[in-house]
Amino acid sequence: MRRFLKWFTILAGVALAGFFLFVPAMVERSMNKVAPVAATVSPKALALHKTLAIADMHSDTLMWQRDMLEREDRGHVDLPRLEDGHVALQVFSSVSKTPKGQNYDANGADSDNITLLTVAQLQPPRTWTSILERSLFHAQKLQRAADNSGGRLRFVRTSQDLSKLLADRASGKQVTGAVFSVEGLQNLEGKLANFDRLQAAGMRMAGLTHFFDNEVAGSMHGLKKGGLTTLGRQVVAELERRHIVIDIAHSSHKAVAEVLAMATQPVVSSHGGVQAVCKVNRNLTDEEIRGVAKTGGVVGIGYWEGAVCSTAPAKVADAIAHIRDLVGIDYVGLGSDFDGATTTGFDTSKLALVTQALIDRGFTEADIAKVMGGNVLRVLGQVLPLR
Repeated sequence: MRRFLKWFTILAGVALAGFFLFVPAMVERSMNKVAPVAATVSPKALALHKTLAIADMHSDTLMWQRDMLEREDRGHVDLPRLEDGHVALQVFSSVSKTPKGQNYDANGADSDNITLLTVAQLQPPRTWTSILERSLFHAQKLQRAADNSGGRLRFVRTSQDLSKLLADRASGKQVTGAVFSVEGLQNLEGKLANFDRLQAAGMRMAGLTHFFDNEVAGSMHGLKKGGLTTLGRQVVAELERRHIVIDIAHSSHKAVAEVLAMATQPVVSSHGGVQAVCKVNRNLTDEEIRGVAKTGGVVGIGYWEGAVCSTAPAKVADAIAHIRDLVGIDYVGLGSDFDGATTTGFDTSKLALVTQALIDRGFTEADIAKVMGGNVLRVLGQVLPLR
């Protein structure tokens, strides 16, 4: 019996080790896919691409258990691939909670997929029961990556940091900026006081909601899809006071309208599409696009089916062209949703495919520079605290 128990314990230990070692990677590999598109990049497009200051407003890389400093064969983003894609700045978002059976139409807030993920990844126990702690852990993860990158990845917190980043890149230094964002302010856990901890950790962009209604606002994918709550109105004012970019992606139509009516600073929709090109409920209407532009903000266009009804770069260019034609070139940018449980036609190393698609669509080089990063960098420079 003792021998049996001994071997049972050993085998159980091996099985658990295998679970914690392999299952998180298997889950990610099944959710973040690249289905390569049939497209090529001309020497002209590549030469232009290498001159651009590229900025992407949304990636969920922090959710997954891998070292972002190492090149991986799964997912969409890591530092080597950002460098291959000539990305100047990437916004990394914290996903703190997602509902079971997640869909674009209607989700409750009474279930959560991320809890099991935090346990399977052997994250600190404090993250198992607190969505605030999950976001703080993600911020720490990003800071550790920057600290261990040998200067190649830089955490950007202020407009002064941003200016220094762009100046260093212009002088030939290989450095990529990282901004920390959160996807849904459910991680406030209903308390405005928790802004202090999130801001101190580096949060400089905040989505109000994700796939369910929360204490702040209704979600486009929630059950009630209501507007801003009383707390939500306080949150919007507090975000502006703290110089944190407000992100309306995933917010309900009613919440979007109320945020845009309140805003005194540029507002962004960090990732998604436009209903005129892809009629999916998560995408913005023309009225909402006009509202974002009125604040001086930017609409980030994604690369997956839910955003542009395709994974082809040409469809990304179609959505960008719609915004240009509707409100002007200054109000559209990139919002990939890389590593966000999406299938795309390319990863971040192949962003020159978007530059090529914009050339093919007739965009000028000056307009391409704005779309690929200039507009996003302008908003960050305007909203982030000076120092």
